[in-house]
Amino acid sequence: MTTDSSLLNSELELQQEEELYQQLLLQTMGKMQTDNPDSKVIRPQPGMCVKTLSEPSKQKVFINICQSNAVPLPPEISREELVQLLQSEDPSGYRVPMSIGEPHTEIDNNSQGCTAYDVVVNQEFFHKCQDDPLFQQFIILVSLEGLENKHDLELSRDWKVLKNRKFLGSVSEQNIRTKSRPVIQELQPQENSPSTPKRPEFTLLVEPPAGDPECLIAEIKLPGVSSSRSLLLDLGEDRLVLTARPSLFHLDVFLPFLVDQENSVAQYNGSTQILTVTVPVVSS
Repeated sequence: MTTDSSLLNSELELQQEEELYQQLLLQTMGKMQTDNPDSKVIRPQPGMCVKTLSEPSKQKVFINICQSNAVPLPPEISREELVQLLQSEDPSGYRVPMSIGEPHTEIDNNSQGCTAYDVVVNQEFFHKCQDDPLFQQFIILVSLEGLENKHDLELSRDWKVLKNRKFLGSVSEQNIRTKSRPVIQELQPQENSPSTPKRPEFTLLVEPPAGDPECLIAEIKLPGVSSSRSLLLDLGEDRLVLTARPSLFHLDVFLPFLVDQENSVAQYNGSTQILTVTVPVVSS
């Protein structure tokens, strides 16, 4: 998918501006506006620290499972239902909302370098996990799987909960979603007043159509938008926000998979007036 350069202004200055915009289009990936009601910056509270190993290197990894009321509470589930879930063929049917941070290098008690990750869950759910060993085992397993999916890791299931340490390193702020991820579907533009941005027609394609997804292709129709210079695109690890100025279109959707922000590409075709965003998938 390429943009036909003959459809752009032939003047060199405008063409250079267009190319520069394409390079900067995704520069604000992952930096969602903190005043948006769907996300906020939080400083979680320490919870428990879990020690395990990365495979096959056998390097020490520490997981700081933190707590915050800003993270949505997962659906209510009893101990009996959890047992049935863990014994079922598809335990992924029950999802625990969590915010997974980036790796940070720390020093362990032996003055050796190690890697730590922060995982934030709902505070009420965390206390429930603390009160019941089965729920504690469950939240650790969920955290391990979440880290493996997001950071392409392989972690040992032979872990140890540290008794005298709730956190390794220093607690950092995290930008979290405060709304559940909606189902992505093809949407038709809605009729709005001239002063209110419209929701553009939006189609999300998964490649390949069958099997494990490799990339997402978002096609957004923007009739009346003559140049990409009037577009502002933010791409987070699982969210896409597009604004066409001045107050023409606004789109804010969560993606069904975690994606590779750095290797994503956005191209606007001024002839068809379609913005195409190609996003590699890192986790399903």
